[in-house]
Amino acid sequence: MIHHLGLRASDFDASKAFYTAALRPLGIVCFYEAEAVAEFGREDGLGPSLSLHSGVQTKRMHLAFEAQDRTGVDAFYAAALAAGGQDNGPPGHRPEYRAYCAFALDPDGNNIEAVMKET
Repeated sequence: MIHHLGLRASDFDASKAFYTAALRPLGIVCFYEAEAVAEFGREDGLGPSLSLHSGVQTKRMHLAFEAQDRTGVDAFYAAALAAGGQDNGPPGHRPEYRAYCAFALDPDGNNIEAVMKET
């Protein structure tokens, strides 16, 4: 499926801080960093990843990250808002998606979701 995705951020430092805080409750960490680039994924760097770069911002992206349980979704949402994200849908069961999920806008307005599929 998808190996990695890349986003460009208008304020790299603000976006890096947002993603570091918001994704930590989901077990996603910054495993590589260089000048104006940060890679998020598993600590060992294997598997799918998100590349964050400085530059002309990516607009209108919707990224969903898998949570292991509802607690992870709730923690993602709280961390995202505490890190400067904007509410775009609080944690809750959404039968139309067959999921428990929450949504926050990153510093550039991209829709970032934590989701746990339910039946």
